[in-house]
Amino acid sequence: MGVSDMNSSNADVVLDAEEPNLSVNYELLQSIYRIPSIEKAWLLPSKRGHSFEAMVLLNEVNLSANSKRRYLSFINIKKEPVKDSSFSWSAFPVELSGVSLIVPSTSGEKLLVIKNGDSSGKNGSATKLEIWNSAQLMKEILVPASIHGSIYTDGWFEGVSWSHDESYVAYVAEESTTGKPMFGKTNISCSPQASDNDPYSWKGQGDWHEDWGESYVGKRKPCLYVADLKNDSVQKVAGIPNDLSVGQVIWAPCDSQPLLIFVGWLSASENFKTERKLGIKYCFNRPCAIYAIQAFQEERMFDLLNGPWKLTSSISSAFLPRISPDGKFLLFLSSQEAVNTGVHNGTNSLQIMEWHGLETLKSISEVKEVVSAVQPKGGFPGIYMQSMIASPWLSDNQTILLSSAWHSSQVILAVNIERGTAIKVTPDDDAASWSILSLQDDYILAAVSSFGKPHSLKLGVPRSSLTQMSWDWFDVGNPYLQFPDKVDSLLSSMSYEIMKITVPTEEGLEQHYESIFVTKGKESMREKGPLVVVVHGGPHSVYTTSFSKAYAFLVGLGLNLLLVNYRGSLGFGEETLQSLPGKVGNQDVADVLRALDLAIEKGLANTDKVAVLGGSHGGFLSAHLIGQAPDRFVTAAIINPVCNMSSMVGTSDIPDWCYVETYGPSCFNMYTDAPPPQVLERFFQASPISHISKVKVPTLFLLGAQDRRVPISNGLQYVHALRARGLKVKLIIFPEDAHPIDRPQSEFECWLNVGTWLKHYLQI
Repeated sequence: MGVSDMNSSNADVVLDAEEPNLSVNYELLQSIYRIPSIEKAWLLPSKRGHSFEAMVLLNEVNLSANSKRRYLSFINIKKEPVKDSSFSWSAFPVELSGVSLIVPSTSGEKLLVIKNGDSSGKNGSATKLEIWNSAQLMKEILVPASIHGSIYTDGWFEGVSWSHDESYVAYVAEESTTGKPMFGKTNISCSPQASDNDPYSWKGQGDWHEDWGESYVGKRKPCLYVADLKNDSVQKVAGIPNDLSVGQVIWAPCDSQPLLIFVGWLSASENFKTERKLGIKYCFNRPCAIYAIQAFQEERMFDLLNGPWKLTSSISSAFLPRISPDGKFLLFLSSQEAVNTGVHNGTNSLQIMEWHGLETLKSISEVKEVVSAVQPKGGFPGIYMQSMIASPWLSDNQTILLSSAWHSSQVILAVNIERGTAIKVTPDDDAASWSILSLQDDYILAAVSSFGKPHSLKLGVPRSSLTQMSWDWFDVGNPYLQFPDKVDSLLSSMSYEIMKITVPTEEGLEQHYESIFVTKGKESMREKGPLVVVVHGGPHSVYTTSFSKAYAFLVGLGLNLLLVNYRGSLGFGEETLQSLPGKVGNQDVADVLRALDLAIEKGLANTDKVAVLGGSHGGFLSAHLIGQAPDRFVTAAIINPVCNMSSMVGTSDIPDWCYVETYGPSCFNMYTDAPPPQVLERFFQASPISHISKVKVPTLFLLGAQDRRVPISNGLQYVHALRARGLKVKLIIFPEDAHPIDRPQSEFECWLNVGTWLKHYLQI
């Protein structure tokens, strides 16, 4: 639970269990938190031929256990659905206890269930690989910590791939533990099996091993392994250099030699010229390449013994590799613009190369750009995505399906690799957000949601000709799913409006961005109510129209929300995104105030009841706004904010962020791990702390003590400075949470406090 500062002289909003409103708030948030979320889903071919079997992985928050309860549901789906009866859900879901990952085979006849042991390797804990068919457990392989640690399930290094004959599984796991020095009476031991039980011995610390920063604390280097399902054995893929971290592995089609394709990241940063590992979570500006290596050392050709073969030497960013079903093409994404400019996230390009098996490794294959990161204005803005389904190809071997942000919504795109065209396949008249979950025989299983509609499933049925690139969409709703009446009433009453904003540039051109107004009540029932301006982090991320439990809760308390996708957000084109670096604290602040002005002009806000809310860079903006525009807001709620870049640069896992957002295009020339005084002064002037003397509103701060991205000292300095000026401040510290305060109990307490605080100061 959070460590709260309840000093009434500094904070007069205390969570009092006897207060009736708090009990109501608590019950509402608890009811909303019970709404299940769709995590993954798979369409599997049915043995009956005229239908599919869908396997859906869902999760619910289990507050008492401070965890998420994950479970599987199954659906039989007719290939030609005409009504609700075409979808038959299983009567009961099956809870997955202790399961880290599930991966069905390509044929759909086998299921890999991964159960990670204790990642520390203590007590001889083993990782379990279970292979199931439709009737029973076929085999179980126990992998001791002496072979490898936990299998990566992080969504980035993560990679689990079945071989084409389904006899092997390749995956990414932490390298095995190394022994720490054990000091005894007469000798020193460095064996990993050294006993802790000798009362005359103690374990030392040994050498420090650098990790990949935020969310990877204590995680060992990701390495490649292959499980042989015929012989029940696991071996490490040899020949990969020690300074290369690997991920996203897939098997390549190869007649003579089993080949693995994977993504590799060097430990030292190539674009920022530093020997340290810069944080990788949410950071697409880290150079990476796609490699190939033969899976089994004993079968390797002589000229490939020296290590993996780099396939993408012509570019410095390549990830999410996918082989076409006919085996002719290797497709992948690139964040070359992010690597070249330093921004931590940007517009992706889509790249392709011909695949000729082992012959590909013997000659340099040309990498061709299918979709550029820079697109003409006024239409398709570009590709913005962080993941891809295992098999995104349509049956024509020429088209892939992707989920991507398009302005303030997420859509499903069909990209033709021959023509380089990208079109929406989701309905044009639907502002909800869509994501593709699975693809089978050109049928699409997708998730769709919006502010008042939690995630639900849709089946896309291809029309007679794929040349139309169009699908008919059918609801695959679970008839057994029910919400409490108060939640149903809230969700059905929520509505939203996307507002477009145009800004003239210094060159006489125009740039566009959007804000999303979310309210409780239909258009005709709106009144000038209290408004919370919500600003996202990044700064290069985006608010979409997808469902959010936290925002449903705030709206349920009677708050209207204005989510601002200021210039620099994803989904609006690379030129608009690149307009922000070098101008943070100025351009983004002006964009938020401009969006607020528009909401007021449209009669959507009471100027005396406006608050601001944000985390990370959103916290940076929130602190800037109450300093630069102190008369526009009555309060702020700020989560893990950047308050002082001059101190953050020396403690964050991404010091390069400070250079990129402060200096813009000159960031690479300015970067150093020991910034001189004039650079620190520039960081200070770009930070909210430079405006702290003008702040005059009460503020709520929520900080994660384990934050590596924006260490807690950054927020604490700002809090102490506000208190020194006699301002009201409430501070809650979550001892076990990092940058995203997302442990279930912490997240719940965080939003309960945010809602209670905002409701109090906006006088609802």
